[in-house]
Amino acid sequence: MSDFSMELNEDQLQVLRWVHDFAENVVRPAAHEWDEREETPWPIIEEAARIGLYSFDFVANCFADPTGLLFPLVNEELAWGDAGIALALLGSTLGVAGIVAAGTPEQVAEWAPRCFGHVGGIQLTALCVSEVDAGPDLGGMRTRAEYDAASDTWTLNGTKTWVTNGGIADIHLVAASAESDLDLGVGGQAFFIVPPKTPGLAMGRKFQKMGMRASHTAEVVLHDVTVPGRCLLGGKDRLDERIARAREVTDGNSSATTAAFEATRPAVAAQAVGIARAAYEYALDYAKQRKTFGRPIIERQAVAFKLADMRTRIDASRLLYMRAASMVMSGTALTAAEGSMAKLFAGETAVWVSEQAIQILGACGYSREYPVERWHRDSKAYTIFEGTSETQRLVIARAISGVDVQ
Repeated sequence: MSDFSMELNEDQLQVLRWVHDFAENVVRPAAHEWDEREETPWPIIEEAARIGLYSFDFVANCFADPTGLLFPLVNEELAWGDAGIALALLGSTLGVAGIVAAGTPEQVAEWAPRCFGHVGGIQLTALCVSEVDAGPDLGGMRTRAEYDAASDTWTLNGTKTWVTNGGIADIHLVAASAESDLDLGVGGQAFFIVPPKTPGLAMGRKFQKMGMRASHTAEVVLHDVTVPGRCLLGGKDRLDERIARAREVTDGNSSATTAAFEATRPAVAAQAVGIARAAYEYALDYAKQRKTFGRPIIERQAVAFKLADMRTRIDASRLLYMRAASMVMSGTALTAAEGSMAKLFAGETAVWVSEQAIQILGACGYSREYPVERWHRDSKAYTIFEGTSETQRLVIARAISGVDVQ
């Protein structure tokens, strides 16, 4: 295992310059429009596909980075441009992460490239995990998967909520519990791929959100959705082994679902850092230009100290997500829930920093003519989705204490 380092090599820097250029010149100028429209920004996705940014090849190259840092850093740059558009571009990657975390090499080779499609034939993918009655309690999931051995098929029934690209995606990756093993909690869960145009899958209501409006979020309803056995990620033998271990209470906290979250939390934290960085930079420039009583407000301690704290928390958040990403790539066990620490701290930092940016801009910060109010609205999602701040604290508390904190 190589030592953790924040020093980026020239290949990584070149990719980040390319992504930043796209974020600055394509994403950010369109951010206000798509926030107002509350629609999937298809023209931007098409442009990203044209240059190779929205593609499996690009994501695979990021995932293959031996340091584990490149993909989260790309997430930060895109979210710096606009978090809603970034999630529209990155939403399919959630599905790829699930496939890579839970699938066999053959399944990864078959399905991961299809998550994006190709230029002229773009496809979207949706990761379907959350449920209304379960929330952060993954063990309380009630979407069911019933196996028919005679036909080697699985039938899915249930409703998923708060799904990025839900219902409009071509491929849906659905977390479900084996029919007879609901009492096993996460030990009886698995991911199932629902291919394009599979009967029985439909979009429920589309959510009208406070922020992240350029990212489509909706319910996904599954009614007798039948998929072939090869669509069970990892295969039935692996699921049977996991269920057997869960019955022995030796691996009750392990599931494909938790593995997927462990892999994605550093990238989610990085998106929060991107929002915070955008708000900080804007507030810093504003403070240098805005004058009161004949002096720039940056010269006032009340403002300068805010900016000092903003920058400190942003850099600390980046260090946390880079450490977690490096540990995930190296296979090091996240013994103290480092991924949850990164997501918790970065999410709350984004909310705090964007709020301070509004305060520095004063009335202008409260106006929709300036982007800081949008960044503040967007930031709040990062204390909620992929595990609330309270959930992250629970994970961390259990990890550091060895106690089943409730």
